[in-house]
Amino acid sequence: MRIAVSAVGPALDSSVDERFGRCAFFVVFDEQTGDTEAIPNDGVNAAEGAGIKSAGLLLRNRVDVIVTGRVGPKAMQALLAGRLAVYTGVEGTVAQTMEQYRSGSLSPLGVPNARSHNGITSKEKPVK
Repeated sequence: MRIAVSAVGPALDSSVDERFGRCAFFVVFDEQTGDTEAIPNDGVNAAEGAGIKSAGLLLRNRVDVIVTGRVGPKAMQALLAGRLAVYTGVEGTVAQTMEQYRSGSLSPLGVPNARSHNGITSKEKPVK
């Protein structure tokens, strides 16, 4: 099983990032091999659709579980369509969050817990 954590940096001691679509990295743990890799998130600077782009990135990298903070409606739809399990309640570092996941203390998430465009700042929000 491959487990990804949304993070601000590529290392185990990096802080987790609550923003799914706009995190800088996904740190991925492969439980079968014990390997860890950091995948830069190409959705971080997307003008729109960051969550969907991030979900596609995880699917292309054969991730089974995403541990993050906030997931919007379109991103959640893409994650569930790709059969990824989503967990929330992240805090601390990537390593601490993985320990929380392994201990079963994080909450599964089956519905969005953020509005669309929730991860971008007011200066970046699209004009409607």
